[in-house]
Amino acid sequence: MGKKIVILNGSPRMNGNTSSLTAEFKRGAEEAGNEVQEFFLPKMKINGCLGCWSGGKDPEHPCSQRDDMEKIYPAYRDADVVVLASPLYYWFISGFLKNAFDRLFAIAECDPDYCNPKKQCVLIMAAEGAGFEESEHWYDHLEKHIGWKSLGKILCGYVTQPGDTKGKPELKQAYDLGKSIK
Repeated sequence: MGKKIVILNGSPRMNGNTSSLTAEFKRGAEEAGNEVQEFFLPKMKINGCLGCWSGGKDPEHPCSQRDDMEKIYPAYRDADVVVLASPLYYWFISGFLKNAFDRLFAIAECDPDYCNPKKQCVLIMAAEGAGFEESEHWYDHLEKHIGWKSLGKILCGYVTQPGDTKGKPELKQAYDLGKSIK
């Protein structure tokens, strides 16, 4: 039986370079027998985290806010693998992805010790240049601090316009990474 994979896609371009990478990852993962669900975060109504510490009281509705995170929480809770996908914005992930990820803390609040659920993870990013260092630093430390295990990173530089990933080796790398998950 395959794994359950959730892609949190923080790119505002549904047909952009980040999305072409996630499409190849998803194709490979599904061919390997996994179940993949992708969320296009910019198309969803997701409020910012209020830092209220009021989540976790109702596992069916872990956050005190009611918005489209209600669609993500069950998939995230059940996922074996979480893919963080984003274009590089000012040397970091997009605000869409950061905002949604911050809101996942409500799931940790469901645990008496505020432990995040253990997951495997993947980072997929596209950028006009190749300065991924700050994003990689964040991802590596996130993985370490919340107890996740990275399966890999796909970092595709020098792409700006939709379609610029065509012919790039990172497309095959994304497909191969998805296909390797069993």
